[in-house]
Parts: sequence; structure tokens; C-alpha cells
Amino acid sequence: MLKIRLRRMGAKKAPFYRIVVADSRAPRNGAFVEEIGYYNPIKDPAVINVDVDRAKEWMKNGAQPTDTVRSLLKKAGAID
Repeated sequence: MLKIRLRRMGAKKAPFYRIVVADSRAPRNGAFVEEIGYYNPIKDPAVINVDVDRAKEWMKNGAQPTDTVRSLLKKAGAID
């Protein structure tokens, strides 16, 4: 099963996340299929950049977003 989830990047105590489509069995920072955006919680306000068309396409094809990514996609307008 494919998941749309966060991949942690950045330095210690300065997280930066990429929103990726990955196999649910792959490790958090392991192999992924496609990168569809990023999330930077350190900025004020937090920066969310998502390729909405690609996110909708992946969800249409069966990829399940995690709870955190689901809330980010709602803020970005990819989910109604």
C-alpha cells in the first residue's frame, strides 16, 4: 500500500519535512516513489507547498495520506 507521508530533513532541532509518496513498509527516510511537496514548521507562519494536482492524482490511485499529511493537504486545498 502506498502512503503519502512526511520525510524528515534538516538539522537537529530544526526539522524540515518533504511530503512524499512511499510504500508503507519503507522506513521513514528510506526509498520513496515521488516527492510532491514540502512543509517547514520553523518559519512563522509555517510554510506548506504541495503540488495539489499530483496529490489528488495519487489519492485517486489509492495512496492513503497519514493523519498529519491529511491536515496539511486540507490547509493546502488538496482535500475538501
